[in-house]
Amino acid sequence: MTESLRLMAVHAHPDDESSKGSATMAKYVAAGHPVMVVTCTGGERGDVLNPRLKDDAHIQRNLPQVRREEMAKAREILGVEQTWLGFVDSGLPEGDPLPPLPDGCFALEPLAVATEALVRVIREFRPHVVTTYDEHGGYPHPDHIMCHDVSIAAFRAAGDPSQFPDAGRPWAPLKLYYDRGFSKDKMTTFHQALLDMHRESPYADWLARWEKRRQGRITTRVECAEYFSKREQALLAHATQVDPDGTFFTLSQADQARVWPTEEFDLVVSYVPVPEGEDDLFAGLPDAADADELATSKLPDVVIDDVVERSAAEAG
Repeated sequence: MTESLRLMAVHAHPDDESSKGSATMAKYVAAGHPVMVVTCTGGERGDVLNPRLKDDAHIQRNLPQVRREEMAKAREILGVEQTWLGFVDSGLPEGDPLPPLPDGCFALEPLAVATEALVRVIREFRPHVVTTYDEHGGYPHPDHIMCHDVSIAAFRAAGDPSQFPDAGRPWAPLKLYYDRGFSKDKMTTFHQALLDMHRESPYADWLARWEKRRQGRITTRVECAEYFSKREQALLAHATQVDPDGTFFTLSQADQARVWPTEEFDLVVSYVPVPEGEDDLFAGLPDAADADELATSKLPDVVIDDVVERSAAEAG
């Protein structure tokens, strides 16, 4: 890996960074690469998912502040930098028909407003690589889908001096990935590993419902089992959001490392040629000085552009 290249991961809520790609981030931090997590919302409308904390009066009164404190712990464990984009959690609407989203929430922000906020962060941190969610949000939470829309728009705009000229000097990230942390193959492997150990598997229900979910492409597998302990610690730091007896922890770190030692990504935009079956998010990039020059000059023709544009109706 080339030293001093920079990685940015854009996420919807505090805790998303720990459940998606966190071992990969910890690996790059350990190798000397600056890593920035951008958290679009404060998670103010999240439910308390840890049954041990559901009736905690302090949490009920101060959930937004508690989630910020949890994020600070996770950030320290992973060794990443982190910034809040400053938007308000939209909540996960439930019911039939679905209720309207609350006024002022992230998913209802004008796209240009949210894009400008992320462009500012990109131009300040100057990442060579960005990760985010696909057009389905990974799962259909309105903030995850908005996170995708904003990430794509900001990735394309950040290097264009005609767009958001007051948001800093232009900087064009060179590669964009979707996180693919929860694939059917991975869940099937976890399920079979538990059965082979004569243990009950919580993944049977997931797999039974999988036909309703889209299977995303995987182009890149990063070996990062050495950092699974940091991933688990960071997840547990989000105590209101993660049940320590839940599905995430059914397989031990050692068993996960044995049966599935990687985290997966899908390369959807690249301005540099990349090798087949890459195992490094920085694969194909020149050294840091040349990468900086490429990101601040007229970009070459795009080598890969597999972004699926959502329709105006889908984008809301």
